[in-house]
Amino acid sequence: MQPHATDHPADKLPQGLLHTTSVVPSSSYSPTEEPTRSVIEPTRFYNRFVDCMEMYADRQTVAAYFDLHQEWFRRCAHPMKVEAIGDNSYALVIGRFGSFGYEIEPKIGLDLLPQQEGVYRIETVPVPNYVALGYDVDFQASMELVELPTHEVLQGQARPQGKLPERITRVQWQLDLTVMILFPRFIHALPKSLIQTTGDQVLGQVVRQVSNRLTRKVQEDFHKSQGVPLPKPPKRWFFRKTEQDPNVVIELPGDLDSEQSPMSSDQ
Repeated sequence: MQPHATDHPADKLPQGLLHTTSVVPSSSYSPTEEPTRSVIEPTRFYNRFVDCMEMYADRQTVAAYFDLHQEWFRRCAHPMKVEAIGDNSYALVIGRFGSFGYEIEPKIGLDLLPQQEGVYRIETVPVPNYVALGYDVDFQASMELVELPTHEVLQGQARPQGKLPERITRVQWQLDLTVMILFPRFIHALPKSLIQTTGDQVLGQVVRQVSNRLTRKVQEDFHKSQGVPLPKPPKRWFFRKTEQDPNVVIELPGDLDSEQSPMSSDQ
């Protein structure tokens, strides 16, 4: 299955514009410098992402692995900064975004709720002793485990070497991500449509990059633990160098957007 994201075509970004998934004033910026003639409302950016992956094991085995996320989540999320803040919740620092002296490392709290009849949910939770200045993130994801006959899933595909179980599990998920950003007044001098389309586009780009990398690392970790072959990555995971607007800064840990990882190996 190919991922689907709510990307919008963006106009060419003019010199001096900053748009990222989370953009708030740097430490040198003071809110008191802004005129108080009118109230500045936050801008809403939204992305829906749908994807799936195969696990070469039955649903019960895959569920047992996901239920013990304390053993693998931080390892698979690396090089993102991850801190446990509860029995089922984590604080993540995804990366640094910004430009022209206007940047931040957004931190979000995620609660990995226990499964209900094979369906897992992940929701945003507050991070203790942390205040997000100028932005707010609402992360709502659901993940379902669907068991299928192996021959049905691999029909028309080259079978990997090694013995496979008779039934394998397809993990399919949907993410709805909303980011609210309180921009300074000079950003609002730009066309609203340009602010919206550029912000949505960059949000979608970051979601895809992080999701693809995390998906592959979870697959590798699970199949290694089970001693079974690793599914070959879809061609969409091949390395492709894309040109990025020079006015946009997206810095993901470990160069997630460009490094030659296992995701980019040949089939």
